[in-house]
Amino acid sequence: MSLVRNASNGSATRYRDPLAMARDLLGWDPFYTARPASSAFSPAFEVKETTESFVVKADLPGVSEADLDINVHNSVLTVTGVRQAEERREGESYALYERQFGSFSRSFSLPDMADGDRIEAKLEHGVLTLQIGKKAEAKPRKIALKK
Repeated sequence: MSLVRNASNGSATRYRDPLAMARDLLGWDPFYTARPASSAFSPAFEVKETTESFVVKADLPGVSEADLDINVHNSVLTVTGVRQAEERREGESYALYERQFGSFSRSFSLPDMADGDRIEAKLEHGVLTLQIGKKAEAKPRKIALKK
């Protein structure tokens, strides 16, 4: 139901809205995004370019190095892994369980200037960082003027 302030006493009162009852009965929510709920683990990635390299970062809390695979093939960088579910004990009940587990895979096409042979990877505090070097010809260089 819709609520409005009453000017005389400042308290909220209901006013007659012909659609209020229908919205209440249908559970209408104007901010509902109508996307399916997913329980699959889908880590967030970011990709940025610096003058020397490309940097790929991924939030991978709870993913161990043993459960992570990073490879490059035909200029496509692929990060796959799995976040293992914690064992639930018999008799435990949860009031809320929003944590996500499962396998994931993410692929990125590398630009021509990326050097697939110069990739460094580290996993620290649940954040994967990949440093992909640029080819020498892709780096900016200063051209001197002839006198």
